[in-house]
Amino acid sequence: MTVTLYGIKNCDTVKKARKWLEQAGVDYRFVDHRADGLDPEQLAHWLEVLGWEQLLNKRGTTWRALSDDDKASLGPDTAAALLLAHPAMIKRPLLNLDGELHLGFKPELYASLFNQ
Repeated sequence: MTVTLYGIKNCDTVKKARKWLEQAGVDYRFVDHRADGLDPEQLAHWLEVLGWEQLLNKRGTTWRALSDDDKASLGPDTAAALLLAHPAMIKRPLLNLDGELHLGFKPELYASLFNQ
C-alpha cells in the first residue's frame, strides 16, 4: 500500500491527519506542497480527478487576500496557475492512497480507508 499525504505542515487539520496515521501505524510519506513545491503535472491530475471547485480552499487567509479581480476570473482555465502560485489555497490534507484521492480529514473516513 502506498500512502502519501499532501498539505502544509503547520495546518491544524494536517497535524490531526498525521497524528491519526502515526497512531494507526500507517507508513506514509508527507509532502509539504508549500515548502517542497508543487509538480504542475501532479496538480493537473488532481484538478482532472477532483475538479478545481473541490480542490480550491476558499476558507483560508490566502483566498481572502486575493484581489476581487483574481477571484472573479477564477475558473477551470485559471485555477492551475493560481494554485501553483498559491499552494496554500489547496484544500488539505489531500491523501493519496494507492492512487485514490481523498480531500480533508475525518477520523471515521480514515478508519474505513485503513480498516481500523
